Amino acid sequence: MGTGNKAEMLIAICAVLTSVIALFVAWDQGRVMRAQQHGSVYPVVQMDGFVSRVPDHVSMGLHISNSGVGPALIESVTMLKDKKPLAGLTAYRDRLPAGYDISWTSLTGRALAPGAQVTALEISWPRESITDDQLYQIAAEWGELEMEVCYCSVFDRCWLARDLDRERAMRVPACERGTSDIFEALQTTGSEGAPPEQPLQGTNP
Repeated sequence: MGTGNKAEMLIAICAVLTSVIALFVAWDQGRVMRAQQHGSVYPVVQMDGFVSRVPDHVSMGLHISNSGVGPALIESVTMLKDKKPLAGLTAYRDRLPAGYDISWTSLTGRALAPGAQVTALEISWPRESITDDQLYQIAAEWGELEMEVCYCSVFDRCWLARDLDRERAMRVPACERGTSDIFEALQTTGSEGAPPEQPLQGTNP
């Protein structure tokens, strides 16, 4: 092989190596850019139960918030008891002391903006209708439940969060869109277990 042929082969090899390196750099830059894009819209859904006592009424319920930097697209909400999904919350509602009022907010299909908080469920009584012992007993009973939320970012990255885990939400391949909202079913009867004369309070912003 002549000197000219060796030089041409060396140039060709260098050209191939340069192309491979350029391709890798472009791929790596694309990966970094995608990571930055996902990071800029990363939602973090959190759930917190509450019990409140003020002079004229007492209440308990559940807040859900997004402490991330991107909207959380909530696909499904499930309530669990002993890690098993519940079909509904009617049995818990029916054991509430009389005189309560329920406010609920639909979550399935909601886009929760960064920094936003909604009250998923609030149950309240006039102060004279319930004792502190009753309130804390009810709060303890409802506190045995777990709320599981499957949500996604605008780039279809999805997570599964539970309110009692106190850990980061778990990444999942996808969320299955829920066909109903578990809190909406609570409006079907009134505080005495009979059909209400007026609809229970409901919000669905």
